Parts: sequence; C-alpha cells; structure tokens
Amino acid sequence: MSKPKGFEKPAGVRDYLPHAVARLRQIETQVLQCMERWGYRQIMTPTIEFYDTVGVASSTSDQKLFKLLNNRGTTMVLRSDMTAPIARVVSSLLKEEALPIRLSYHANVFRAIEEEAGREAEFYQTGVELVGDDSPEADAEVVALAIESLRAAGVHTFKMAMGHMGFLNGLLQEILPDRPADQESLKRDLLSRDYVGYRNTIEALNLPEQEAARLEGILRLRGGREVGDAAMELSTNPLARASIEHLCKVWDVLEAYEASEHVLIDLTMIGDFSYYTGMTFEGYAAEIGSPVASGGRYDKLLQQFGRSVPATGFALKTNRILDGVSAQEEGRQKPVLIQYTLEHRKEGLARAASMRKEGRIVVTSLMGDPDHGISRDARDQKSGTSLLHQGYEEIVTLQ
Repeated sequence: MSKPKGFEKPAGVRDYLPHAVARLRQIETQVLQCMERWGYRQIMTPTIEFYDTVGVASSTSDQKLFKLLNNRGTTMVLRSDMTAPIARVVSSLLKEEALPIRLSYHANVFRAIEEEAGREAEFYQTGVELVGDDSPEADAEVVALAIESLRAAGVHTFKMAMGHMGFLNGLLQEILPDRPADQESLKRDLLSRDYVGYRNTIEALNLPEQEAARLEGILRLRGGREVGDAAMELSTNPLARASIEHLCKVWDVLEAYEASEHVLIDLTMIGDFSYYTGMTFEGYAAEIGSPVASGGRYDKLLQQFGRSVPATGFALKTNRILDGVSAQEEGRQKPVLIQYTLEHRKEGLARAASMRKEGRIVVTSLMGDPDHGISRDARDQKSGTSLLHQGYEEIVTLQ
C-alpha cells in the first residue's frame, strides 16, 4: 500500500466544514434541550473501551468493531454504540442512584463495516436511555420523545414503525420448535426487508400449508391498533400474545400523548442488535430512505455488567438528519469588521470587546500591516464595498 498523501484521510471518515458544524451543533443543542425538558440528564463516556466488557456486551459483531491494543497488550475498542457504555456506567457509578434513571447523550461512534458498504465508519448519534422501568408507559415515553426529538432536529415529515421482538420469537417457537437455524434464517430475511427471500425460505421449510400461511401472514401485520387483533389470531404462544398485549398498551399511551398519528405497528420489523428483547421501533423521514431514528427495549443487557434491571431507549441518526433533511436556513449573524491603524489599536480592540459583550460577532484587523489582516487600507477598498461583499455586516475604520 502506498503512503497516503498529506491531504488524504482514511475511507469512511469525513471533515465537517463550518456550515456543516453549525448545523450539526444546532441539531445537537436543540435535541438535547428537548430531552432535558423530559427529565433526561446528559452523560459522556470514553471513546475507547475494553473489548472484553463493552465490546462484547454491545452485541456488535467483530467485523464491525475497530479494535486496537494499548501499551499493555490489552484489546480495546472504539465504541460502536452508546447503549453498552451507558449500561456499564449505570451498573457501576450509578448503582446507588434511585430508579428509574433517565440519561441522554450526543457522541460519535465507530463501525468498521460501514466503510466497506460505502457508508461512514464514524458518525454521530443523539439519544436517551431510560433504565429501571419495564412498563408500557416507559416504552411509550421513549417513542413519544423520539417524535419530539425529530421535530427538534428539524425533521417534520416522518413515520415511526413499531414492532415487538417477543411476538416473532413466540410465533417461531410455536411453528418451528427445536429448529433455531430455520428461525434465524427467517429473521435475517425480515431484518434485511427481503420479503421475497422470506417467502422463499418459508417454501423451502416444507411446512404444512396452514403453518406456512401463518408465517406468511406476518407480512400483512402493518397498521394501527387493529393489527393487535389480527396478530392474536396467528398465535396461541404465551410469549407472542403477551408481547401483543404489551404493544397495544404502548399504543394506548401514545394516543394519550397524541402521538399515535405518527406511529405504524409493523410486526415484520425487528431490531438489528441481538440485545433487543421487547418493543423496537424505527423512524423514517420523507426525504431519506434509511432510518433516522431507532430504539427499543433491552432488558437483559445490564445483566452482563452485574445489574439485572430493565431498560429502553433510542438514538437519532444525527448524520443522516444533517445530510438528508432540508433545514430551514436561519439568518447567520454576520461579523462586524473593526480595522484600525497602529495609533488606534487600543481604541479598536476596546470597541471590539464592548460589541462582543453585546453578543455581536467582531473581527479585528490592523491596517497597513503587510503581514497581518485582509485590508491594508480602507481607502484602497473603495469605501469598503469589496469587504462588505466578503460577508461583513458593518465595517468600522479607526485611523
């Protein structure tokens, strides 16, 4: 491999120019403020974690992890999500804090496989974790907050698809007992949204016609609360039925939030992390084909850190919102240019300090200095016309 040139950077990472940083910070600030109003406190965790703790608990496959060795030869990872690190903190540093615990975050995460797929290996997430509450109220809260967070981020046309891992697991256990490989094959088809492949897999299983029809019936389970009634007719499995009952209760709470109009029950949807155990959901914006939000319940994850408590949460895909959702352009405050001669330096810098205290953006420049500033003399700039074209709101000249 040839040595990279000085201006090159690794594949899968990007530079954020000032306009993109301004928009990213705007999204971050507005969403975190929204989450704070719902009682979520912000947390920060290390970028680097131990592979044997957070790396394993994250359920991210080794191919998706960025691994490195520290100077003692211990395998480390760049965090691939924020849920596992927060689970570590809640199980240790926050172990004595009363439940439920509500935490929010904005952070960069890393997944190596994204680079191979032509997507970003480093990207940003903004999300929450609600730990210590396994009720339908808690699941509905994170869905409703995800809806409000998308609005705060500037996403106005979107839909939430909500499913439940327990329903699919229970139905597959009922129809395909002791056939875990076949169950996983069907799950992979649904995860990739390969419905043709899903039907082909069912056909290859050589099941009785009635059982095959029940499995294929999952593909029609999309809609409002009425989907719960249709799902109950497909399975008598206790886990599947309890899952649907829970999901319908979540729907009822969302109706009380007046948020159900943005939600679609979709029982073909399953989370892409193995730690999801219950309700899962994804948010889709009109401008973007891939999800801009995802989340769900993960009641067993904290057990890996020695604390058996339920949890639920979600993350916004901040980069996708930044790149794919049209933002209303807000008038950026233009700076004031104060340019001064050597004799008026003190006066010029004092004027700049006073204006900055008023909240204005001020740039200063020494006139007539060939090694400094953009303007050598205002008289050579046709009364400052060209400087105004450079984006200054006002030019103050002291000479």
